Amino acid sequence: MSSSGDQGVFFVGTRDAVVQAGRVVRRVNGRDVLVLHHQGSLHALDLRCYHSGGPLQEGDIEEFDGQLCIVCPWHKYKITLAEGEGLYQAVDPSVKPLRPVWCSKGVKQRVHWVTEVNGDVFIRLNDSAGAVESDHYQTEEYRAKLVQPRAQERK
Repeated sequence: MSSSGDQGVFFVGTRDAVVQAGRVVRRVNGRDVLVLHHQGSLHALDLRCYHSGGPLQEGDIEEFDGQLCIVCPWHKYKITLAEGEGLYQAVDPSVKPLRPVWCSKGVKQRVHWVTEVNGDVFIRLNDSAGAVESDHYQTEEYRAKLVQPRAQERK
């Protein structure tokens, strides 16, 4: 993937192409990133779900507690598009009647910055300090595990 003149900013494609595709997967500086268009907005996040590496490009976009989320197709984990927070519903057994409320697990999925300049879409990787759980699925060790089963299927 090529970088633009601004170091650390990477060209994804034209806005029209991203909108038409809906979801675009790119490898940026060795990181697999999902760029998606939903309801007029562009979002970017690590491709694989923080929980078990599920393919988020296949996940549905839904709203939970007023927040847009991508839902992992493997285990239905809900991840906010804005911050990468993991959301879940919980109940307080001491409060009757029992009513589920939405809670945050904190940031679990690394989200990246998306900008549009003259009809072109660019991303800047979020390299903030501190590990985020989705980082695990960006390693060569994990990618090797993905390739190994596919190679065995071809035999």
